[in-house]
Amino acid sequence: STANAPEDDAPNRYSRTERTTYSRYSRDANSSGSSLPSNTLEKRIEELERELSKERQENARLMKIAQDKEELIGKLKEEIDLLNR
Repeated sequence: STANAPEDDAPNRYSRTERTTYSRYSRDANSSGSSLPSNTLEKRIEELERELSKERQENARLMKIAQDKEELIGKLKEEIDLLNR
């Protein structure tokens, strides 16, 4: 039981560290009026969201092309099998 304790504690330590890091960054961003104003950050977020949307659309388009090509390959394999008979 004591041998398992360090292993069980490792994910908990990581989670705490992650939460602490996130909290620290959140406080830094909110408290200081630091390097970038809030409206600049909001514009950057909007820009990144638009870019993400475009990339998702492109990904969907490429996935559709790949699926269509896979279907074509399957049909051509069936046709080859028929011709070989």
